[in-house]
Amino acid sequence: RKEYVDLYVNYVFNKSVQKPFEDFMQGFLRGCPARSWKMFFPEELQVLLQGYTTFDWHLLEKNVIYSEYEKLDQTIRNFWAVFHKLPEDKKRMFLAFLSGSDRIMGYGLRYFRFCIADPQVENPNESSPYASTCTLTLFLPR
Repeated sequence: RKEYVDLYVNYVFNKSVQKPFEDFMQGFLRGCPARSWKMFFPEELQVLLQGYTTFDWHLLEKNVIYSEYEKLDQTIRNFWAVFHKLPEDKKRMFLAFLSGSDRIMGYGLRYFRFCIADPQVENPNESSPYASTCTLTLFLPR
């Protein structure tokens, strides 16, 4: 019985998927040569491909660049007060709204910078915040 179970498990997990896996591996290596990836530890490669998934949100606040705003303007203080009260999933949704992804790629949050700009609209009460994902700019009406 043990031999039967061992052979069956080997078939299900190895033999039956061998051809599709080889096809996948061949296509993957064509686009991403293995010698380029060998310099990374598995954890580094995972971050490189998937991005960072945990964040220090106060560091994000610290890295912001302001355009037509000052850090102590009431609109900015209100924004960060509300932002820090949001649950984690809503903060990640904001990140996706701002950048197009709920993850930070590359070097992480320490080097991630975005801009909060005043769109300078005539009637700010009739304007909603919007983002430019290409330039990582949040346009926040006063």
